[in-house]
Amino acid sequence: MKKSEIVLLREYKVVKHNNLIQRSRYELSTQEQKIILYLITKIRPEDPEFDLYEFNIKDFCEVCGINSTSGGNYALLKEIIKRLTDKSIWIKLDNGDETVVRWIERPYINRKSGTIKIKLDELMRPYLLQLKEHFTAYSLYYTLAMKSKYSIRIYELLKSYENLSECIFEIEELKKHLSAEKYKIYKDFRVKVLDIAIREINDFSDIIVTYTIEKKRQKADKIYFNIKSKKNVKDRLETFKKIEKRINPKEIPGQQNLFV
Repeated sequence: MKKSEIVLLREYKVVKHNNLIQRSRYELSTQEQKIILYLITKIRPEDPEFDLYEFNIKDFCEVCGINSTSGGNYALLKEIIKRLTDKSIWIKLDNGDETVVRWIERPYINRKSGTIKIKLDELMRPYLLQLKEHFTAYSLYYTLAMKSKYSIRIYELLKSYENLSECIFEIEELKKHLSAEKYKIYKDFRVKVLDIAIREINDFSDIIVTYTIEKKRQKADKIYFNIKSKKNVKDRLETFKKIEKRINPKEIPGQQNLFV
């Protein structure tokens, strides 16, 4: 694939209804999230229903900054997609009920042609198709250099509140949203989830985020996020440099495979 084509594909938009971002609970690895986001960029705004979305394995690796010459990519992608077909997502409905929706209806992998075809679950239609209001859009590019699975989740969550410049969450509720309840102690949650995510968001995305903690009875209770768009040209150029440094294995010797 030509470099210009790679650049174009990296700039494609991920568009999700805010309910899918703000009212959902799921646990996906970084690799699984990137496959889902890449699939979502294949959706056309005018699509009345989901298509059988096809992509080339080599192209996907090049777009995501993965070593496309690695012989293990096919087997690894196959395993990741198998896991995705077995995973579901909890979504809270307008009436307060919660329901389970699967990500993928069915995948097809052709090793000979090096292509993957995936049909998204039909119940995802209200959250991904023909969105006219209450949606968030961001460039796939800003997630490609992120390594923590929490970075992508927190990024799109805060991106959905970007127009408000701030948002507040109860810490236990945020843990639940991120499927990070295993971090019982706030310090562990801060060190292993929050601080890593905020650092990656500030380094690699189009927003700058800071946060403060409100305590209740000497215990961390709520978290306040402040969100600013990176409008300064210098800041954006610096962000692009950081992203390119991490996701261009052909140009930088010893680049880590993002599937590791």
